[in-house]
Amino acid sequence: RVRKGAIAHFRYSFQGQVSVEPIVFLPGFMCDSRLFRAQTESLSATRPVHVAPLGPFDSVREMAGRVLDHAPPLFALCGASLGGMVAMEIARRAPERITRMILIATDALTEQPSNAAARELLIARARAGRFDDAWAEALPAESLAPGPERARVQDISLAMARGLGTEGFQSQARALQRRPDQQGTLRRIQLPTLLICGQHDRLFPPRRHQLMADLMPMGEALMLEEAGHLPTLEQPDEVTRVIDLWLTA
Repeated sequence: RVRKGAIAHFRYSFQGQVSVEPIVFLPGFMCDSRLFRAQTESLSATRPVHVAPLGPFDSVREMAGRVLDHAPPLFALCGASLGGMVAMEIARRAPERITRMILIATDALTEQPSNAAARELLIARARAGRFDDAWAEALPAESLAPGPERARVQDISLAMARGLGTEGFQSQARALQRRPDQQGTLRRIQLPTLLICGQHDRLFPPRRHQLMADLMPMGEALMLEEAGHLPTLEQPDEVTRVIDLWLTA
């Protein structure tokens, strides 16, 4: 449940007009705009919506710099998975440009050595022509909610991953391996922040999101019982409703 509702509705001035702030979406690991299709289609009726690709970089800091170079002067920010890590780096670097933030299925901690080593094996597998196998291990079925929708979500995620290809897989895996610890960032930033997680997410489980929310002066964690690592695809209507509520509170 979203409990922190008494938050001023931010507005900004652009070309002489006053409008609600735009929202910038940052896709997750090996994802593109399809990750946020339901949210962008709905929210674009009431505000400017941008989906910012993370670019061909192998570090979270470089990705954050690219987003800031092309983002509006003032904006709400929503990042999922790797995009959430980039969002935290943007908040560290330019908190004055963000009105509020949403972090989905992500982590503020650095990569554990065992996970970093496992990613090296996946990179080797992808480069050896076994891309689909590498992706199946990177996003195991058990990290998604069980049920009839799981196969559909897996198909979408594989299509997005194939679109970015082996080079994208290597670059983004390196960014995950080298990501900075952002716990200090979360303690310092005075931004209303909603953290959304799925109960079935085995990659970044709910307890990680509660830890991040507890670190933040204005953080709130929300767990979706019928979702896993890709809640925007698994529970699109509910995620859209929650984001819209958070943006207009």
